[in-house]
Amino acid sequence: MNKLLLIGIIFLGVNVNVKAQYESDVESIDSIIEALYASISGEAGADRDWDRFKYLFIPEAKLMPTGITPDGKVIYRTWGVEEYTEQVTDYFKQNGFFETELSKEVVQYRYVAHVFSTYESRRTEEGEVIARGINSIQLFYDNDRWWIVSVFWAGETNDAPIPDEYLDGQ
Repeated sequence: MNKLLLIGIIFLGVNVNVKAQYESDVESIDSIIEALYASISGEAGADRDWDRFKYLFIPEAKLMPTGITPDGKVIYRTWGVEEYTEQVTDYFKQNGFFETELSKEVVQYRYVAHVFSTYESRRTEEGEVIARGINSIQLFYDNDRWWIVSVFWAGETNDAPIPDEYLDGQ
């Protein structure tokens, strides 16, 4: 019985520490979006802070990239947060990846917010831009903190450049 109590206390202590460590990341729409980009960004070989990343999302959250197949069919994938981290960990470990926000549009009603966030990606922090696109991010506020419900994104292509209205002078 004492072992179980000790394990419970240790687990509770770890959860409190994680919450305290990332609490400022979820205080506002701006802070949660900044934390989202920061948590996936880093040099090649650097571990990402997946605990921080996971703390941003509701348990049922989805991450959904879109794309076009070679025959022109528009497709999407759907990952849970854990699936996403499994998909990208090796790639991020082998390749530097930095994603930054260029501009955003926020629409909010009560505890629901939608953020249309234009991004660019690089292999190094100051390197050449390798990709740009738009993240459609749905957020939920529970009167205590913001949560990411989903991230649905589309990458820019030569045939479909990002409209100027979403680049905010970039």
